[in-house]
Amino acid sequence: MSTNDSQPEEPMGSELPPQDRPEQDVPREAQPAQPARPAEPAETAETAASAASAADAAPDAAQAVAPAQTGRQRLAEGLWPPRVSRAQLIVALLLFVLGLGLAIQVRSNSDSSALRGARQEDLVRILDELDGRTKRLEDEKQQLEDQRKELESSSNQAEEARRQTIEKERQLGILAGTVAAQGPGITLKITDPKGQVQSDQLLDTLQELRAAGAEAIQVNGVRIVAGSFFSDEGGGIGIDGKKITQPYEFKVIGKAQDLEPALNIPGGVVQTLEKEQATVAVTRSAKIVVDALRAAKQPDYARSSSS
Repeated sequence: MSTNDSQPEEPMGSELPPQDRPEQDVPREAQPAQPARPAEPAETAETAASAASAADAAPDAAQAVAPAQTGRQRLAEGLWPPRVSRAQLIVALLLFVLGLGLAIQVRSNSDSSALRGARQEDLVRILDELDGRTKRLEDEKQQLEDQRKELESSSNQAEEARRQTIEKERQLGILAGTVAAQGPGITLKITDPKGQVQSDQLLDTLQELRAAGAEAIQVNGVRIVAGSFFSDEGGGIGIDGKKITQPYEFKVIGKAQDLEPALNIPGGVVQTLEKEQATVAVTRSAKIVVDALRAAKQPDYARSSSS
């Protein structure tokens, strides 16, 4: 018996199931379509990590390119150029105007309150001067009332009126400078070696003396009256158009206890003249003679009124 005879023969027409067939035996047209293979998890994680690393590296690269700024540079960039609105500009302008007004007010108050830092004895002297002015006004009022009573009660009213008229004429003559006068008072001598004293400063001196109760004043032989004026005359000072030379000497009739303190008040005449490097000397005297006279001037338009 041959070997081929001993092997059983496969039946004809029997076929292997499709899963058992070799791959090469299956026709290409009969192979089923393969679905798309999903991305591997490992590859997806690597891609995401690479993208994150690139995103993190971008700001670092930008920072590496731009130079680091100091705090002062950042502050300067924040302040300039200014970023303000119109309303903020208006508010700033109003605040500036308000501050300027307050500063001017404070300065004016400081200038007007020069006596705030004065010594106690200076303040007492100023108060005494004010009391003296008040007393003089009260005495003058009382004198006028006494004259009225004398006229009303006098048996010879015509004679009394004549007497009072003569007394009033004498007083007015002293004020007008038409008659000489004498009495207690002071002598004020101003020496100005550097020529710094101006006419307005002498005028302030005159006004201060008048306010302190001066009744008759004479300056370097020129009688001071109600219409007197001071002017600068070519390197000197003139009174009523007449030039005078230094030293400037004021002869003043009045109460010396009022006149001298008025000149020495803080910020007053003496301190002002001393700032100009002038020398001021005030001397009290029991008898001051004011003998410079003015001619009586007839008014052009004014006439006495009986009413």
